[in-house]
Amino acid sequence: MAKWTAFPYDAAEYTYDAATLKKKWARLHAGDAEPLPKDDKVLAAWALFHAGEFHKATEAGLKAGGAGITVANKAQSIYANYLEKSEKTRFALFLEVASRAEAQAEEDPKNANAHYQIAYALGRYSQGISVAKALAQGLGSKVKSSLEMAIQLQPKHADAHITLGAFHAEVIDKVGSLLGRTQGASKDAGLTNFKAALKLNPTSAIAMVEYANGLVMLEGDKKMKEAEKLYADAAACEPMDAMERLDVEMAKAELED
Repeated sequence: MAKWTAFPYDAAEYTYDAATLKKKWARLHAGDAEPLPKDDKVLAAWALFHAGEFHKATEAGLKAGGAGITVANKAQSIYANYLEKSEKTRFALFLEVASRAEAQAEEDPKNANAHYQIAYALGRYSQGISVAKALAQGLGSKVKSSLEMAIQLQPKHADAHITLGAFHAEVIDKVGSLLGRTQGASKDAGLTNFKAALKLNPTSAIAMVEYANGLVMLEGDKKMKEAEKLYADAAACEPMDAMERLDVEMAKAELED
């Protein structure tokens, strides 16, 4: 594996020991609804993830196996999305996660995060290669069905609602609502999913950012003021871990644009 870019901020505040991590688990996992792991090795891998040690978290998760695969997939996806500078490497990392998550979902079909990680990795990959190209390759239906399965298995999966909202918004934005309908995309479903995500995880900066992006894609410039308020709210969020810090920094960058 090529050298991974280090988390660029001070992670002291996001470094948790096992006891603290267990105490803060519900808040830290309000987005992905991942159950508290029984295996100490998996918990240790999550501690690395929350502290921004994405490469170490991926390796530790893979080594632990079982529920550790979920940490590995999330760490690799978040790293690829925010910190990997090479487009070619980013795409390869996403495809590797999707492939691992598919194998995990086959082995453990009731694992909501296995289905979610298929969708997240393929969704980000699709944005990279262009949504229209991804739809032509049939990736859209795969993303949508994986997200719907994740929500069916875990209705409180806020991140799956965000990503499904983004799917509807992106498809309609790129191919229009008429063609979008053939992909199962609709404006109403997109907005409903964004609202559900924020209701489930009201302090989520990424939910606010994606909702803001989605509003502009689905409703146009008339929603710009509302979107700007969401960006401002996201930028003001108090991050609890490295991933949330990256979300907040992204919101700040959006505000500056």
